[in-house]
Amino acid sequence: MKPTDIQITEVSCSTQQFDYRAPMKFGGRVVRDVILLDVAVKVQTRTGKTAEGFGSMTVGNIWAWAAGKTDPQTSLDTMLRFGKKVTETANGYKEYGHPLELTYQFAEQYAPLAETVIAGAEAEPMPKLAQLVSASPFEAAVFDAYGRVHNENAYNLLSKDFCNCDLSYYLGEEFKGEYLDRYTLRKPKERMPLYHLVGALDPLTDADVKDRLDDGLPETFAEWIPYNGLTHIKIKLNGDNPDWDVERVIAVDKICRSSSSREFYYSADFNERCADVEYVLEFLKRIEEKSPEAIKRLQYLEQPTHRDLKAYPENKMHKAAAIKPVVIDESLTDLEALHDSRKMGYSGVALKACKGQSEALLMGAAAQKYKMFLCVQDLTCVGASFLHSATLSARIPAVAAIEGNGRQYCPKANAGWDKKYPSMFGIKDGTLGTFVLNESGLGFSK
Repeated sequence: MKPTDIQITEVSCSTQQFDYRAPMKFGGRVVRDVILLDVAVKVQTRTGKTAEGFGSMTVGNIWAWAAGKTDPQTSLDTMLRFGKKVTETANGYKEYGHPLELTYQFAEQYAPLAETVIAGAEAEPMPKLAQLVSASPFEAAVFDAYGRVHNENAYNLLSKDFCNCDLSYYLGEEFKGEYLDRYTLRKPKERMPLYHLVGALDPLTDADVKDRLDDGLPETFAEWIPYNGLTHIKIKLNGDNPDWDVERVIAVDKICRSSSSREFYYSADFNERCADVEYVLEFLKRIEEKSPEAIKRLQYLEQPTHRDLKAYPENKMHKAAAIKPVVIDESLTDLEALHDSRKMGYSGVALKACKGQSEALLMGAAAQKYKMFLCVQDLTCVGASFLHSATLSARIPAVAAIEGNGRQYCPKANAGWDKKYPSMFGIKDGTLGTFVLNESGLGFSK
């Protein structure tokens, strides 16, 4: 027990809905709007000090609840009910501790809570990934409140002076005597490159535009490059059409080379749709044949095959990872999944704030210990959820860039936040001014 420990005294939640300015396609499905789950948490210390924290996250059911027996509207409704159930249950949680300990222990209730939320209404169990996403704003709010009650940034409260357990409690004996301060930074990085998304439906040039929006923002990839000074590009691919995938990368590369003399970097996201590693190997071979420069710019590959690692043990990535880092994303829901992915040849980890602050910090520490490639991915985060993702990126040493596509698809949800944190939303040189994310709590405030 430490005097800095907190107890949760009150939790509440609310939602906001925003339409996308243009549809986004990934994993074979199209998304047209976003619902934010916002959570407020009040806490008190053992000595009676009080504070309130805030967390927000996009309820990305299309990504978190893979296409199956449950239709998208049902999965969305279930995730919202689950998020509300988490806040209701947390209102009666009377334990004291560090946020890492409180959220980690409270998460043991997620599975039984999911069963009560479904109660036979859905055709399949609620996936663990969907549970993590729905609970993530609650976790963020707890960490935010902890920092605020101590008038300090939460990333500076991760040492043995504040935590009651070392990392061996969460990650195993090889982490004995270690704490998260070893794997995080005391100050955010000053600036970080922005990873811009090229979605499967996004027009690359004017020739691809059917109906212009004329809303003052770029409408093609070619227009976005000078508008934001882009240098880092994430390319969504189909994973089941090699000709289209290869040509998409080559087309993006051609536009980049013709638009600027800057050095460009790419990532390729298959969203689990590749049949096997042979598809990936053929993809890489054909890219190199068509453009040796493009293959050099390709930094990493994201989750090529099915997220269920145990159901598809044959989907090993060793051969592909020998060429480029291959990162686990949808599959990464706990430490066991991380260990399974390493055995299957995955060489990198994609962290996401939407999986929960504790999960992200712990998996980030494990990935660094195992010398894996690290990146932080977006969930079309907007407003506070984007700042949450960005501050996570800015505090993990090995993460080099920040994905942020909310400004492309749903800029109206950034209203107000863009005025308060212009260096995070008004991008001109391809970088984000993460130096501003140094306030108490999670680094930013409403």
